[in-house]
Amino acid sequence: MPAHVPNAGLNRRDLLKRAGGLAALAAFTAACGGNTGRPSSGGGGGGAKVNLSQWYHQYGEAGTKEAALKYAKAYTDANVAVEWTPGDYGSKLASGLLSNKGPDVFESQLNIGMVKSNQVVPLDDILADVKDDFTEGDLATNTVDGKVYGIRMIVDPQVIYYRKSLLDKAGIKPPETIDDLIAAAKGLTTDKVKGIFVGNDGGLALGGPALWSSGGAYLTDDHKPGFTNDRAAQAFGKLHELYASKSVLLGAPTDWTDPGALIQGLVAMQWIGMWALPAMQKALGDDLGVIAFPKLDAQGKQAVYSGGWTQFVSAKSANVDAAKKFVKWLWIDQAEFQEDWCLNYGFHIPPRKSLAAKAAKLQGGVAAETVKLTGEFGHTDNPAWTPKMNTAFTDMLTNVIRKGTDPAGEISKAEKTVNTELSRLFG
Repeated sequence: MPAHVPNAGLNRRDLLKRAGGLAALAAFTAACGGNTGRPSSGGGGGGAKVNLSQWYHQYGEAGTKEAALKYAKAYTDANVAVEWTPGDYGSKLASGLLSNKGPDVFESQLNIGMVKSNQVVPLDDILADVKDDFTEGDLATNTVDGKVYGIRMIVDPQVIYYRKSLLDKAGIKPPETIDDLIAAAKGLTTDKVKGIFVGNDGGLALGGPALWSSGGAYLTDDHKPGFTNDRAAQAFGKLHELYASKSVLLGAPTDWTDPGALIQGLVAMQWIGMWALPAMQKALGDDLGVIAFPKLDAQGKQAVYSGGWTQFVSAKSANVDAAKKFVKWLWIDQAEFQEDWCLNYGFHIPPRKSLAAKAAKLQGGVAAETVKLTGEFGHTDNPAWTPKMNTAFTDMLTNVIRKGTDPAGEISKAEKTVNTELSRLFG
């Protein structure tokens, strides 16, 4: 049940924000038709229950659709119809949010354009009593101009999992710096096994983590580009070194969001989300370790991309108050359902600190270490980082990583696009 992943192409995992995160909502700029899934009647006059439509993308983990239907059925104050969307959820959602025929409640990730286009409503009132039970990052990623627009549903850390036995056999310690990671990948590569898998695109998913590991950011607190200095350029250049080392698996049967490469013994290390941990543990048992993305150097810091899905209420809903009431019931009041959603269909960190603290499945071993790394080194998405900014950033990464072009020159190109967007948004 991953959130925000930086792959090229559109599949269910690609709706998540890219390259360290963030491109997932680019589809909001398009308007495509399709079955809205909204119940035929939106009214609740005469004592009848209000009809609400709740939209999800199609999760791949078995049991997720049935769980969503169970939660909706359990709600007695409205008739909630679940729309489960395979394929290009982003385009369908974009169309729905531009009309009054879309969802009342939906999952996505916040983008400032959604706020400026009046597509979502603030949820501060339903969050007020439990706001302190959410982490600062999970609140920040859903906040624009001091208002909170979404309730985080799951937290999906992305890290590097590795085969302990293969590192031990090669006499290699878990990498602490990016140079260590490059050296380890080379040392672990044989005629049958590659050192690491970071995606069939060569590692675009690592753009954000590499930036953070250098001390940089997508945007600074005062809305300036935060990826333009020499240390960021050095970090992006290291990603090319990794790609060019011939130790990166390319052309895998499934992409990095699936644990197949590590489970099948194609690689010794893999960048992937915590959602895949149960499958990896089942296949590999105790032969599994985890590290954050390594720091650039002694002055840098490890990095974990802390993605996630968030529940929103559409401003186009004919029943905004009823939709908010349902969101509060499901994602704030129903602890049992929140625990079920986060822990029984892959592993995800519950956004509520009180629930995460007692999540038994996350209390030991590599799961607990992943949670610890996320708490220490996690980075969430900045809603001010727009799809257009992310396209420029991803183009920069593609040219640097795969083509070996000069990072400084590519950064300069991306910076122009980002500055234009920032001027449009903030003046």
